[in-house]
Amino acid sequence: MKVHFIGIGGIGLSALARFLNFDGHEVSGSDMKNSPITKALEDEGIKVSCPQDASNIKDDFDLVIYSAAVTDENPELIEARLKQIRTLSRKEALPIILGDKKNYCVAGAHGKSTTTAMLASILNSSALIGAISKDFGSNFRYVDKLVAFEADESDASFLLSNPYCAIVTNAEPEHMEYYHYDYDKFYESYEKFLSLAKVKVVNGEDKDVAKLKIENATILYPSKDIKNLCYTLKDNQPCTKFDLKDLGTFEVWGFGFHMATNASLAILAALNELDIETIRKNLLNYKGIKKRFDIVQANEKFVVIDDYAHHPTEIEATMKSIELYDNLTNLNKRVVLWQPHKYSRTSDNLEGFKKCFRRCDELIILPLWTVAGEKKIEIDFPKEFASYNPIFADRVVATKGKIELIKDDKIIRTYEEGIFLGVGAGDITYQLRLK
Repeated sequence: MKVHFIGIGGIGLSALARFLNFDGHEVSGSDMKNSPITKALEDEGIKVSCPQDASNIKDDFDLVIYSAAVTDENPELIEARLKQIRTLSRKEALPIILGDKKNYCVAGAHGKSTTTAMLASILNSSALIGAISKDFGSNFRYVDKLVAFEADESDASFLLSNPYCAIVTNAEPEHMEYYHYDYDKFYESYEKFLSLAKVKVVNGEDKDVAKLKIENATILYPSKDIKNLCYTLKDNQPCTKFDLKDLGTFEVWGFGFHMATNASLAILAALNELDIETIRKNLLNYKGIKKRFDIVQANEKFVVIDDYAHHPTEIEATMKSIELYDNLTNLNKRVVLWQPHKYSRTSDNLEGFKKCFRRCDELIILPLWTVAGEKKIEIDFPKEFASYNPIFADRVVATKGKIELIKDDKIIRTYEEGIFLGVGAGDITYQLRLK
């Protein structure tokens, strides 16, 4: 089958394209501009056209799949429809991609990328993840028909993921604009997702999971089931050791109780496939994922960490990890660089954002990262975050051993000591990395 992807440079759609390519289909794609992802796809033999143009749509295409960011005005989507080529959104295409696979699907507002990557490392399986696993250096791996899949609740596409095993890390309401702020509809989507699976594994102490009607599930109670946590540095990398139920001691990359919880959910799910000693050994292959507590620069007095956290709950968990890291390194200065993401998310969770940075010594706020078509909401950041006495900068420049803050094209502050945590889902990840 000849399949063309519109928006192939996105982290989610690129994984699907890679999967179909390795599954034996002829795959091509397009995006607005070239990127590291599009270059990697071309290196893998996938033809990528940039920018998008109607001429990229060939008469012999069997299927065109497009990302959620693509509108009806997209020239390639218009051309595909004019040529009466079958067109599907990413969400609608999932049954084609996952329909004949044994899928371990991980859902939840927070922790799903991490848990999916852990599960892929444990199972040594195929993987489709919304992030880059450092175990295998990609958001995708093709091994066989056993798949660790990051299932997305933001548009209810997890209902089309054909789960053999459904894992729910938490069910905190997020992306409520999709559900028209109907909480009953939101929770019902999780219940339906779980009902589709033969095997179910959930975090029983999550207050939102507790609201769900669930039958015949393996339930993790983290405060009771996870014991003897120990945090260490191994080759300057964070490591968490813990005991799980009566299954013995496990070791996982990363810091924090939330990392032990994510690993425990992956372990309990993997018991359906592997013996416990194989699980224990394979978990050591997990090396973290890009943009999740991602140490991008470090020396004895200066550390830069990039994290995708863009919701107060995620930032709070990451701040706890930073505190643990600081206690072990004695750098004694925690600076957070926050790039707010989306007007709706920032406004809906404003009270949470005002509290989640309390473990930092300094807060730097960058301009809000918007998404196409989003309605602007006025937010008075100086007033709302006055208790932090924040610094407002336009952008960040990272060089070896140094962070510079830029405002009106002038350097307003230079740092050479401390722990620097960048949080956000926009382009802050690129600002923090050495060019």
